[in-house]
Amino acid sequence: MALTKKQPRSKFYELLQAQIHNEFNASQQYIALAVWFDAEDLPQLAKHFYKQSVEERNHGMALVQYMLDTDHHVEIPGTGDVRNDFSDVRELIELALQQEKDVATDIQQLAKAARAEEDYIGEQFTQWFLKEQVEEISQMSTLLNIVKRADGNLFEVENHLHRESVGDGGADSSMPPVAGGAL
Repeated sequence: MALTKKQPRSKFYELLQAQIHNEFNASQQYIALAVWFDAEDLPQLAKHFYKQSVEERNHGMALVQYMLDTDHHVEIPGTGDVRNDFSDVRELIELALQQEKDVATDIQQLAKAARAEEDYIGEQFTQWFLKEQVEEISQMSTLLNIVKRADGNLFEVENHLHRESVGDGGADSSMPPVAGGAL
């Protein structure tokens, strides 16, 4: 006999379930970007996007943990299409920036749904993710600017990433708990 969860599925929880898919898909897309950079012998860019992939995976698993903690059924989704073919570095960074902007919009919708349903705990949970998206968008915008300024000299981009700390690397101690533990 299967165990059933007690909580009804609200719009907020439907959006949370969809966001798990979005985070896992973002993780897979970042792996594709990292592999592309690895194949082009750009180790700092590859390392950066491998880390981004793990960070997105951890975000998805934090959503899973929240749903488990609030006694909701969780379905682990497959991921969507992942783009693997690119003609220039700018395309990869522009894709990453757009992906982060899309996630920010999704998280805002989560926060709105929680507020509309007077789910104050859910609304509070989304606050960390809203803050995180500000960092993610800023980080990708900066990286895109560095790529543009390098004007094709990818060693300058590599040197920048080697020299500068970009983002927190997923080491934010205020991050919500991650199912199975953060990687």
